[in-house]
Amino acid sequence: MASVFARLGRVVAHHPRLTVVVWLVLAVLGYSFAAVGVHGESLFERLTTGEAVAPGSESQEGRAILAQADEAGASLTLILSDVDPTTKGLDDALDPARADLVTISGVASVVDPIALPDGVDNPAAAPLVAKDGDGFLVVVELAPGLTDSEESRTLSAVEHRLEDVPADLRPVAPKVTGVVGGTSLIYSAITEQVETDLRTGEAIALPIALLIMVLVFGGFLAAAMPMAGAFASIAGGLAVLLGLSYVMTLDSSVVNVVTVLGLGLSIDYGLLIVSRYREELHRLIDADGGRAARRRRGDGPVVTAIENTMATAGRTVAFSALTVAISIASLLVFSPDILRAIGAAGVAVVVVAVATAMTLVPALLVLTGRRLARPGLLSRVPGLQRLLSSTSDVVAEEGRFSRLAARVQRHPWWVMGGAVVVLVTLALPLAHLELRSSTTQLLPAGSTQREFVETLAAQYPASTSPAITVVAEASLDEATAWATELEALPDVASVDSPTPVGSYVAIGVRPATTDGGDAVARDAVMEIRDLDPGFPTWVTGQAASQIDFSAALRAGAPWAALIVGLATFILLFLMTGSVVLPVKALLTNLLSLAASLGVLVWAFQDGHLEGLLGFTSTGGIETFVIALVIAFAFGLAMDYEVFLLSRIKELHDEGCSDNDAVRLGLQRSGRIITSAAAIIIVVFAGFVAGQLLVIKEVGFALAVAVLIDATIVRLLLVPATMTILGSANWWAPAWMTRIYTRLAITH
Repeated sequence: MASVFARLGRVVAHHPRLTVVVWLVLAVLGYSFAAVGVHGESLFERLTTGEAVAPGSESQEGRAILAQADEAGASLTLILSDVDPTTKGLDDALDPARADLVTISGVASVVDPIALPDGVDNPAAAPLVAKDGDGFLVVVELAPGLTDSEESRTLSAVEHRLEDVPADLRPVAPKVTGVVGGTSLIYSAITEQVETDLRTGEAIALPIALLIMVLVFGGFLAAAMPMAGAFASIAGGLAVLLGLSYVMTLDSSVVNVVTVLGLGLSIDYGLLIVSRYREELHRLIDADGGRAARRRRGDGPVVTAIENTMATAGRTVAFSALTVAISIASLLVFSPDILRAIGAAGVAVVVVAVATAMTLVPALLVLTGRRLARPGLLSRVPGLQRLLSSTSDVVAEEGRFSRLAARVQRHPWWVMGGAVVVLVTLALPLAHLELRSSTTQLLPAGSTQREFVETLAAQYPASTSPAITVVAEASLDEATAWATELEALPDVASVDSPTPVGSYVAIGVRPATTDGGDAVARDAVMEIRDLDPGFPTWVTGQAASQIDFSAALRAGAPWAALIVGLATFILLFLMTGSVVLPVKALLTNLLSLAASLGVLVWAFQDGHLEGLLGFTSTGGIETFVIALVIAFAFGLAMDYEVFLLSRIKELHDEGCSDNDAVRLGLQRSGRIITSAAAIIIVVFAGFVAGQLLVIKEVGFALAVAVLIDATIVRLLLVPATMTILGSANWWAPAWMTRIYTRLAITH
């Protein structure tokens, strides 16, 4: 297999300009398609958002019944505050707005409490008047049956006119303020926040990543190679996502999550390729007495260096990408659409990242030729030479990482025990994990739409939908009789009057809590589901969706674990010929994952980092984040495991003793692992700076996972365990050794 990678390196080395031009064209097309789309609809315009649901679950089926029977059109609501609805002259001041709104094509009705007979004294006005009496609602409903384009135009016109209403009222109510909201605006706000956070994350991550790579390589030229691959990967990833949006529903969060993964991986892989190329080039130059450095780009040393790089680092990159792709592909076994979409998009973006690392980056290296063998301009800057010589050294057999490994090998049992204790301690908060399915809570506290929903819930509870809705296939009389039984449940505060919905009846249930997704609401759902009314029922709502989504995760988890565990075991066995090393890798990765998830729960669910990271805790972790973080973090952990084991295996095959192989392997790969980890942590941390809660959670969890894995696990736990195991590291039964001999993935 290594010869395949060497041949790929040779082809790229002989056609570097063509390779670069092809990628340049693909990148331009990728960004263009993402920005304007194929039919004038950009990628971000094709995204959806909403509560995560499990297909085929009770809550999803109930939701579908309600949606199918719902004959009402879309609506927008204006919340007017700091105005007494009984103010004299208010009715006349509102008349122009009412007249304008009803003349907008597609508007079916305009309702406000002042326009009702007897005004606010009418009992029907109560849900439209604020609890504190200092505000009221104006509700505009659209006609049902509008096309998507007609509805969009109508909502836009209504929104703009409602925004002008407070100015119309100021002559009679000088302090009046207004907020326009509705389902369409909430979804639009989330999608816009995704796009904003993507730009913010890239603006923070890319410059810092470039600085780290300058330190790693000792100059801008070598550092620019992985960055070029990253830009091409982002373009390719966005284009892939646009294509996938035509065959599956993409949630708004998918773009940021998948893009940040592609960005981090492309830099990681580019870093490995460039570093190994410089190592090979230095070795060839030293062997040739320096004459190779004076030859032209197309001469043997450059091509040989590329071939050797692709046969070694290229193989490692391909192997690593395969393990990451398998881990992410495990999301496809889950039933929720959002996990399947992230799984499919994630695998596609991994392919793009590895393609840029194995073609574009080597082509750029060929074009630079011998220049990477010389010290960069920065090394001539006073004060920087010593720093760069220590961070960018690719030749030294001994250094800080080999010295660290030697210290670990002197006390391996103590190091292993200490590392395990730290990881277990970090994992403890995972014991009280709570899962949540949020909508407006994902938005930052200062968001207009979040303010709209919170004000509506606080001041207009009668106008808000109940946290739980029970859909009953029964007569109105049967449902009404059963509603009294629901009212008696311990976690139910009140039950709305049953209402016919097509051939079904909907019963609104308000649990004894203001949080529709907390433990009280979930207990109420389970209490209702435990009842047997004698006719079919479906319980829906936020808490019901959380329960069903969690059940879908539990159902898919064994299959996902089996696929990832088996594939990882087979791949690592074919790479190392060992049964012990794959098992050790799986166990250490699971421990590392548990620790990172524990830190996530401590920070976000328990709210310990609310002030520092700028969010408001929802009391749990978003339902799909756990599955996503496990798949992505496990893949990244295997990424670094492959980086380290490939060098240790290489040294072991060359005849080094077990301890020397570990020590020198860490020296040769430690700089790459820590540098790659630092870059990917910066990339993920850049997205923590965004405002959307789910992206914060994912970015934080993955940054912590990489930090833990690249330090405690790779630099301490792995060397310690491999030292303790000694020659047992390479053990396998005789029959498996025979399989390895025939199928081994070697250099």
